[in-house]
Amino acid sequence: MKIQALCAVGAIAIVASSASASLRITEAMSSSGSGGTADWFEVTNYGSSAIDISGYRMDDNSFNFANSVALLGITSIAAGETVIFVEGGTDGFQTFWGGLSGVQIGSYSGSGVSFSSSGDGVVLFTSGGVEATARATFGAATTGSSFYFDQSSNVGIVSTVGTIGTQVTFATTGSPVNVGSLGTAIGIPGPGALALLGVAGLAARRRR
Repeated sequence: MKIQALCAVGAIAIVASSASASLRITEAMSSSGSGGTADWFEVTNYGSSAIDISGYRMDDNSFNFANSVALLGITSIAAGETVIFVEGGTDGFQTFWGGLSGVQIGSYSGSGVSFSSSGDGVVLFTSGGVEATARATFGAATTGSSFYFDQSSNVGIVSTVGTIGTQVTFATTGSPVNVGSLGTAIGIPGPGALALLGVAGLAARRRR
């Protein structure tokens, strides 16, 4: 019975670790310009199952759980889903960016977590203080342009209008004009591929 209990605890730990490793910061905005919306960042679930983010927190480039603040308004991110968190609140955000129909939008607020336009970073923590994403960093902002992060790099690249991999960036029609690709991310596997990844992961764990 003890062996079975230990195996069960180990399985839970593996699933939790796998879930956390599937989340990535995929875009961030640190300077939307006068009259634009607040700072924001985007999170994508590259895994094959939904991830419960209840109690998750964020911090900027101090990457310190003690300085982190709560993520509000979103409790779960589905497989392949991309969500957005806006500093301070979500009022006017969807309208400014053209609707974002079907995209979950949450918020965060607190002292010391505003992104600096001269360079910053962002990371997520679980409720227990474990880093739930890789640390994403970005340099000095180009006003009105977001930074995007692909799967092979956690260093921000300034977004421009066009197609980057499978990701299409666009410009807002309102003033000031902003460039970004909110609600989408580079290289998200399709539903069939996600299912295969889930089966492969289960088989690998069984072989061990």
